[in-house]
Amino acid sequence: MDIHPTAIVHQKAKLADDVNVGPFSIVNEGAQIGAGTEIGSHALIDSGTVIGEKCSIHHGAVLGTLPQDLKFKGEKTHLTIGDGTTVREYATLNRGTEYRGETVVGKSCFIMAYAHVAHDCLLGDHVILANSVNLGGHVEIGDYAIIGGVVPVHQFVKIGAHSIIGGGFRVQKDVCPYALLGGYPLKTMGLNRVGLTRRGFPEKTMEILDQAFRILFKSRLNTSQAVEKIKSELEPIPEVQTILDFIAKSERGIVK
Repeated sequence: MDIHPTAIVHQKAKLADDVNVGPFSIVNEGAQIGAGTEIGSHALIDSGTVIGEKCSIHHGAVLGTLPQDLKFKGEKTHLTIGDGTTVREYATLNRGTEYRGETVVGKSCFIMAYAHVAHDCLLGDHVILANSVNLGGHVEIGDYAIIGGVVPVHQFVKIGAHSIIGGGFRVQKDVCPYALLGGYPLKTMGLNRVGLTRRGFPEKTMEILDQAFRILFKSRLNTSQAVEKIKSELEPIPEVQTILDFIAKSERGIVK
């Protein structure tokens, strides 16, 4: 363990033996930091924060502070960060409220500079938030989703796995899994073929997903009609079922 002499680490914080803490950083009571994790300078790791193994927390990052929610009454809640995640400079991640009890960032995520993850958000594994992404409370993001820089995401929005949203756009509704989004107003441009190819999705699977996307986003059918057409005409591969399940559970409606 290497703790800089200017760092402040509470005696009731739990740090693995090989954790490094940089100059002027603060680790408060009840925080837990896993093996191999590096804490840069001037970072704040507040009470209720649980950081996994081999994470990298950069200069000025603020983790586990109070929710920015008027309903919060001081209840004991947590922020949990999975193994291998990187949090860059000045990102802010709040812990949960009584609603869910925790904010969760999955494994191998990349949270870039000045991004904000609000109370009760759930991020899957391998999620990327580019610079200055701002998530409202209760946002849920699936595995491998990517959000471009300076994107605000409305509270309670759900962003499907393997989707990608271009920089500078506002997200007010749910984002379909596997989708590529951009434009003003925000719309689904098509399938995230580049991302799916990089992750080894078979061409046959992408062809079927292309068909599903044409029915959902390029036809004149409303969402309910498109869902029925997909069910009746397309091969029910797991990826198509993922889309149908996502739509069925959507409360805000999906970005068309």
